[in-house]
Amino acid sequence: MEKTQFIPSGIFWQPLIPNNWRVTRLKHVLTKLNRERKTNNELLVCSNSGEVKKRGDSKLGLVANSDDIYQGVKKGDLLIHGMDTWHGAIAVSNFDGMCTPVVHVCDSTQVKGYIALYLRNMADQKIFKLISNGVRQNTSDFRSWDKLANIPIPLPPLAEQERIVSYLEGKTSKIDAYVAEKEKEIQLLQELKQKTIADAVTKGLNPIVKMKDSGISWIGMIPEHWETKRIASLFTGKVNANSDFRYKHAFKFNYGTLVPKNEVGDAEEYRDVYVKYSVLQEGDILINGLNLNYDFISQRVAIAPSDGIITSAYVVARPRAGTNAHYYTYLFKTMDSMKLFHGMGTGIRLTLSFDELKKQLVIVPPQDEQRAIVAYIDEKCQKIDTLMTELQAEIDYMKEYKQRLIADCVTGQVNVQNETI
Repeated sequence: MEKTQFIPSGIFWQPLIPNNWRVTRLKHVLTKLNRERKTNNELLVCSNSGEVKKRGDSKLGLVANSDDIYQGVKKGDLLIHGMDTWHGAIAVSNFDGMCTPVVHVCDSTQVKGYIALYLRNMADQKIFKLISNGVRQNTSDFRSWDKLANIPIPLPPLAEQERIVSYLEGKTSKIDAYVAEKEKEIQLLQELKQKTIADAVTKGLNPIVKMKDSGISWIGMIPEHWETKRIASLFTGKVNANSDFRYKHAFKFNYGTLVPKNEVGDAEEYRDVYVKYSVLQEGDILINGLNLNYDFISQRVAIAPSDGIITSAYVVARPRAGTNAHYYTYLFKTMDSMKLFHGMGTGIRLTLSFDELKKQLVIVPPQDEQRAIVAYIDEKCQKIDTLMTELQAEIDYMKEYKQRLIADCVTGQVNVQNETI
């Protein structure tokens, strides 16, 4: 097998290229188009995932008040988002439609799929950040066609460009299918976890116990010896502010857990804000009751792992004496997964307060059963979480492998002439 010979490229982010490649600038291989949009064109979004998607009723991208600003797009056009370039918002469109003028719509004398792959790899390698002078965080300044057009790009011969694109399409489609399968397995495990928690906290652990109607519509039947009470009898919402600045570091929500907030600089810089934060005690249950009519995804319930502070915008439910915080954390997480909190909020933006929460009826198993239920859920969920962690590690590895494979191919480190799909 003939070994690839390399020569200097003159490009700082890719100093060597195969000796049969050449370096040119985008302006010599791309033509910026100015297509007229057609009536009833669908709005297209060049997303950070490197795909052109139909916006439809999704929340992808912003929508202008008038269609007049949009430009036409033809299937096969190369789209380069001038502001989200360094996020990888670069793709060949599979649709006719229209898009924002912030996107450069291009034709090319070369293989557009190869150019898209190379430019997305530049985004992955943070090259656009290095050569950009954008003033806003996470926003590049390649809205200027002149600046974008002057970016150098190594080019293989046309036949090799086509081979690279074909080879990567075959390889990455298999990787994507594998990742999708593993993500589906994680979703099924997440659903199993939610069901395991819901069944245990609402029905108990004895499958043959005599049941009765709880009088709570979302729960239904419960063990006959269980009680129901208002949340107000189990929790208080009275918490103090961090007015003496005793706590200088705060918590934030992170998908159903509380984690340390990202803080930069001296603690004194946060004083004016943190003195207004709520002081937490270990075992307090936190509920993010904000924007209930907008956010139907985020996990809104967490338990405080230690004393600390958090923004007063969140609901704090402090367990009264004899209330098992861990049992009710699981119960509230079940309510969250069923989106029950969304029916309790008030105001235009649907915000939940403790005054609303405390009116709700919940079930009260005997203390020994609450402890047994928590132990059971902890054990089951630990096993499920372990499986999900292992699956996520596989997904992360395959995504890294895909990115590395693309990088090696579009920079000539892998000679696709010698590879099989």
